Amino acid sequence: MSAELLQRAQAGDRDAFAALVEPHHGELQVHCYRMLGSLQDAEDALQDGLLSAWVGLGGFEGRSSIRTWLYRIVTNRCLNLLRTSTRRPVAAAPLSVPPPEPSRLGEALWLQPYPDLLLDGLPDQAPGPEARYESREAISLAFVTAVQLLPPNQRAALLLRDVLGYRASEAAELLGLTEDAVASALKRARATMDAARSPDRPPPPAGGPEERALADRFVTAFTEHNVDALVALMTDDAWVRMPPLPFEYRGTEAVHRFFTAIDAHWRGIARMVPVRANGQPAWGEYIRDRVTGGLHVTGVVVVGLAGDRICEITHFETTLASYFGLPRTLD
Repeated sequence: MSAELLQRAQAGDRDAFAALVEPHHGELQVHCYRMLGSLQDAEDALQDGLLSAWVGLGGFEGRSSIRTWLYRIVTNRCLNLLRTSTRRPVAAAPLSVPPPEPSRLGEALWLQPYPDLLLDGLPDQAPGPEARYESREAISLAFVTAVQLLPPNQRAALLLRDVLGYRASEAAELLGLTEDAVASALKRARATMDAARSPDRPPPPAGGPEERALADRFVTAFTEHNVDALVALMTDDAWVRMPPLPFEYRGTEAVHRFFTAIDAHWRGIARMVPVRANGQPAWGEYIRDRVTGGLHVTGVVVVGLAGDRICEITHFETTLASYFGLPRTLD
C-alpha cells in the first residue's frame, strides 16, 4: 500500500481511494457472496461497505493492512444484513405443470449463481495458511448453499478462518469477539459443514477433457429430453433444486419422477448456451417463441460434478442472465 496514496485518499481524493480499494474489490465481492448467497445482495453490501470505508477512512490508523480493514467493514455489513433483515426471495414464476411431491422444501430460496466471469482477474485466489478449503470448493454452489444454513456468527467465523485463512486472533479482532467465542462458533460451523459435505468424490479438473465429456453427455440427454440417459449420469444421492421455488428432489428415483412429471415444460427448451458459474459447468436455457420463432432465455442451469457423475442440478430464473453475458433473445 502506498503511503502517499493513503494520505491522498484520507485528504478527500476519491480517485486515490478508488485506486486503494480496487485491488481488493473482486475478492471482497466474493466474500460478500459467500456470506449472503446472493450476487445482488453481495453487490449491495459491498457498495455500502465501501461507502462506509470512504466515510471512515480518516480513522484508519494502519494497525492492520487496508485489505484486512476492508474485510472487517464488509463482513460486519453482511452480518448486520443477516441479523436485521428478513430475506425476501424474488417471487418465482410457477412451473407450467404441477411438480411431484418433493424430497424436502429448501431453505436458501434467495440463492443465486456466481458467474465465473467475475472470478477472472482476482489478484490471488490462494487462501491463507490456516485455510481448510481450497478456493475451488469454497466457491462451489454446494459449499455456498451449505454456508447459508449457518447462523451469522458461525458463518463469518468459518469464512474468515477456514476459507480466508485468518488466524484465530485476527478473526476475533475482525468480528469484535473474543477468541473463545470465535473458536466456539467455528467448532459448531465445522460440524454442520462436515455433515453437509459430500463423500470424497472430487470433480474432474475444470475445463479438462473429463469435465467436457460429461458436460456434453449432459447437454445431449437434456436437449433430447431423455430422462433415463439423464438419470444414468447422476450419483445415487444427486440433488435437483430450483430456487426461488422451494421444491428439492434427492436421489435418482425422485429425480426421474421430477423430470417425467415436468416433461411438457422441459420439452420447451430448444437450445443451451454454455457459460460457467461457481467454477462449474452451466448453461443458459432458451425456449422457442411459438409466434415469432425466436429464442428467449428462460433460465440458467448449473451442474455439480462428483468424479465422473453429476451430483447436483440447480435451475435458476433469468434474473442474472445478463451477468453471464447471455442475451435475452437469440435468432
